[in-house]
Amino acid sequence: MRPIFSKTKIIRNMANYREMTSGAALPIIFAFTLPLLLGNLLQQTYSMIDAAIVGQYLGINALASVGASTSVIFLIIGFCNGCCCGFAIPVAQKFGARDYVTMRRLVNVSLRLAMLMSVLIAAITSYFCYDILHLMQTPENIFHDAYLYLLVTFIGIPCTFYYNLLSGIIRALGDSKTPFYFLLFSTVLNIILDLFCILVLGWGVLGAGVATVVSQGISAVLCYIYMMRRFTILQSSAEEKVFDKGLANTLLGIGIPMGLQFSITAIGSIMLQSANNALGTACVAAFTTAMRIKTFFICPFESLGIAMATFSGQNYGAGKPERVWLGIKASMLMMLIYAASMFCVLMLGSGKLALLFVDASETEIIKDTVQFLHISCTFFPVLGLLCIFRYTIQGVGFTKLAMLSGVSEMIARTLVSLYAVPVFGYLAVCYGDPTAWIAADMFLIPAFYFVYKRIKCTTRSNL
Repeated sequence: MRPIFSKTKIIRNMANYREMTSGAALPIIFAFTLPLLLGNLLQQTYSMIDAAIVGQYLGINALASVGASTSVIFLIIGFCNGCCCGFAIPVAQKFGARDYVTMRRLVNVSLRLAMLMSVLIAAITSYFCYDILHLMQTPENIFHDAYLYLLVTFIGIPCTFYYNLLSGIIRALGDSKTPFYFLLFSTVLNIILDLFCILVLGWGVLGAGVATVVSQGISAVLCYIYMMRRFTILQSSAEEKVFDKGLANTLLGIGIPMGLQFSITAIGSIMLQSANNALGTACVAAFTTAMRIKTFFICPFESLGIAMATFSGQNYGAGKPERVWLGIKASMLMMLIYAASMFCVLMLGSGKLALLFVDASETEIIKDTVQFLHISCTFFPVLGLLCIFRYTIQGVGFTKLAMLSGVSEMIARTLVSLYAVPVFGYLAVCYGDPTAWIAADMFLIPAFYFVYKRIKCTTRSNL
């Protein structure tokens, strides 16, 4: 029997959800972004704690072994996370259109697709893990630890996939707070397990990987239980749980291009990291340290982008494309204020931040880390524009177009890796990401104007 949701019941339960289709754009986006930001900061915090514990207690080689596989992890996990974000976009659009039946069907189909895709990806990547590290020119003295860390990460892909999918669905309903609470739990649990596995059990780098996977798996289970009990709008009838091939194709048509965009971007990052790996263990350690710090400071851009994906998806679904442009202007203002602030912080404090990961005696590693961060923070506004425009384009359903920006990034990083790094060494590595950001923006800015015109025309024709 199909559950009946009366108008009164839906309104009463809307306390858990939030429509973003009316009201001033800036406070709405800011309020939605803040929990996302706190969640991403927490995620990066325990990533930094992973690296700090490894670097301080296990040494530079262990730290380098964790960092040696960073790009390939981004390649695979990025694809999974991109698919999850893509699966959430039609959910946001149907929620904005108040088509709750189709929304629930989309959710049920996405959960089944997640099972199939995550297990398949985990099996394939685990099998080829050894070969991947060889192709990346991983130094022999850190190869074994790098292999263990990467293998555990690949085996845990279903945990990562489901956690991100469930969080994406909840955010699609306008609730960014609940995923934050579960991420907070995951972070605390990860830190506890980190210390236990590394310091008590003596598992070394393997323990850092196990701690992350287990904490995400437990959080995913709890997130699902909470979502299905608390979010009554997601409670489905037997009819709505039937697998729909048409909806599956819709989800895959948005999710896979979005996942590929992350992966294509990561291919360039792998090329850059492979070129850096060839420069020696010291450069790998400096790159690892700098990337951990940089990733922490750039996560607000990613959070703002995710907020724009939900904001644009809901408003497009509601037939209000003009609000998408209002969201762009509001998010750009927030982005510029943050970019200017962090430029000052990193220009003054990069050296002290590096000491969180390496001993003060490692002067060469600290110098290279500071150089990387100074160059990166100069280009933060470029990265901010990239995130805003890319996620907005994805939010209104043009994921294939957004994917091409990833191609631009890949080409830029590849060219730097092949031609600049052999000549300029580590300095070229420092300019790899900024070059890619510029290349992506050169595509995304005109692409957004094209998309905006299209959605306005589509909306008018449907009136």
